[in-house]
Amino acid sequence: MPNRLASTTSPYLLQHQDNPVDWFPWGDEAFETAAELDKPVLLSVGYSACHWCHVMAHESFEDPETAAVMNELFVNIKVDREERPDVDGIYMSAVQTMNGQGGWPMTVFMTSDGKPFFAGTYFPKEGRGGMPSFRQVLESVADAWRTRRDDIEAQSDQLVAAVSQHISPGEESITSAQLSSAYERLIGSLDGEYGGFGGAPKFPQVPGLEFLLRVHSEPWASEADEALTLTLDRMAAGGIYDHLGGGFARYATDRVWLIPHFEKMLYDNALLARLYLRAGQELDNPDYFQVARQTLDYMLTDLALPDGGLASAEDADSEGVEGKFYVFEYDEFTDIVGRDAAAPVAAVLGVTKQGNFEGTNILHAARPVTDVAEEHGVAVEWLRAAVGAAKERLLDIRNRRVRPGLDDKVVTAWNGLALRALAEAGAVLGESRYLEAGRANARFVLQQLRRPDGRLLRSFRAGRANIPGFLDDYAAYTLGLFGLYQATGEEEWWAAGLELVTEMQDLFWDETQFFSTAHDADSLITRPQDLMDNPSPSGNSLAAEALLVAALFTGDPQLFDRAEAALRAGAQLADQYPSAVGHLLAVAHSWQAPPREVAIVGHNADSLTEAFWSRYRPGAVLAISAGDAESAIPLLEGRLPHHGDALAYVCQRFACQAPTTDPKVLKAQLEN
Repeated sequence: MPNRLASTTSPYLLQHQDNPVDWFPWGDEAFETAAELDKPVLLSVGYSACHWCHVMAHESFEDPETAAVMNELFVNIKVDREERPDVDGIYMSAVQTMNGQGGWPMTVFMTSDGKPFFAGTYFPKEGRGGMPSFRQVLESVADAWRTRRDDIEAQSDQLVAAVSQHISPGEESITSAQLSSAYERLIGSLDGEYGGFGGAPKFPQVPGLEFLLRVHSEPWASEADEALTLTLDRMAAGGIYDHLGGGFARYATDRVWLIPHFEKMLYDNALLARLYLRAGQELDNPDYFQVARQTLDYMLTDLALPDGGLASAEDADSEGVEGKFYVFEYDEFTDIVGRDAAAPVAAVLGVTKQGNFEGTNILHAARPVTDVAEEHGVAVEWLRAAVGAAKERLLDIRNRRVRPGLDDKVVTAWNGLALRALAEAGAVLGESRYLEAGRANARFVLQQLRRPDGRLLRSFRAGRANIPGFLDDYAAYTLGLFGLYQATGEEEWWAAGLELVTEMQDLFWDETQFFSTAHDADSLITRPQDLMDNPSPSGNSLAAEALLVAALFTGDPQLFDRAEAALRAGAQLADQYPSAVGHLLAVAHSWQAPPREVAIVGHNADSLTEAFWSRYRPGAVLAISAGDAESAIPLLEGRLPHHGDALAYVCQRFACQAPTTDPKVLKAQLEN
């Protein structure tokens, strides 16, 4: 018989609906039951694309004997971390406090009032490598609950106090000296041979790379270009990048970006597509435009849903085997590519008889085409064409395989990141299909992920959306809508974005700072903040940027003040842990740049808008109008075309330079 999870919509929870575990979804019923039965609560948190979540499920949650112990001794709650980042964030802090590190699956034992007292991550079915078995953990915790309740209460009080601590805002906004110091520390942690920060496992850490991109022209950031180029080149060449279907896996298990953890997440691909797009402009590298296109095309091919929403993730596993969908055996590869071309193409794509992953091959850009062509005595153009043809055939064969599972819920924040990437790519690359996909996404989210009273919701699946949105949902989708307006000039998207900014302040602002949960949220053991990137930008940093953009459009001093307050909220972290607040540092740099407002009014304005989009201008906003009707956007107030010619105004805090019809003059005004 299916358990209570059968009534949910989360793909992750539904993966567990047939477990013999008597799972509860998060809610009052579970905690009331625990109090009534005087049992501790076992909280298990994961997500649908998580490989080790699947492993623990197969080993323990599907095992009748283990499930019987869980059901006898505990009230068991299963949570999808992507639906409930508030619950995940609070209890992950407890895991990290107890163990020094965290991860998923997350396993937390707590009292019936939600206070954690013991926590960990994956526990194996059989003890190994110094790790106790899951059954041993269950029985030890239950014994402590029966015999050492006072110790448990004391431990839980200490953990609640630890996870309830909030970082005090700085006395001032992030300074230029802090930005320079943060840059030095980030560069100091760079892997100088393979790029990225730190060692294995290696994550893209886009917020930190975004910071490097925004500051790369500063005199104190002389190594930023080299660091970006090294990292972006190595990632795009490695197995973390899908060389057939486009898109990036969540992280590499090794230092060299070769062996991915194969799941693909929407947020990673949205952030990386935008990063490669903008780095292509700033570093003058057209290869990065190709990576951006292929990543966006992956999103629109494999994550797109019928009505315009974008799915959350693809699993690491297919047919119960990690990476099976993506890898090729040598003989299979040779048969597909053809005997004549197999050897040189294999050399380019890193395919060998022994393989590089459990006897199979993860495709990657192992060697330059020019080097391999010379070695094999073939023409470079012939080999380049052979590699292209081989990739098409390999992709065709791969697409006939059993695909990894698709988590088809629509998460508002991640769709906001994707909308921003699509909008900017449409403008920068002149690709109308990206703009059309952005419009479809905006229509879907604004229609399906809002309550009748306008309240934005977190996620949508199977016709249902009911979890109230969090700070990152509001902020990320605001930025997406503002980006779509700037790319299209369609004022409805600006109006929708401004409405979300207003609601965001009403719901999440509390006197001096933002919280990640709203005033109308469930009561938890503490009200969490979202100050650190993990791994997408923090809700606080996205809110700071959304407020700054809105302030530049409107001139509203309260928006400027609250944007600065959001920057102050992370000022201490900027000193202590700059790698954890990369996006906030990036926004702080744009704040200091100083930011600019650009208004372009009139028909036939393409040459002026192209001048704006010709560079990455993160500290500037663009308001566009044909000038035929009055606009609600304050930045456009009183702006008129010049005798029918489109006219551009460049302003700083609404003090403007002389308007111009000349794209070259506009560029000069923007870059001086």
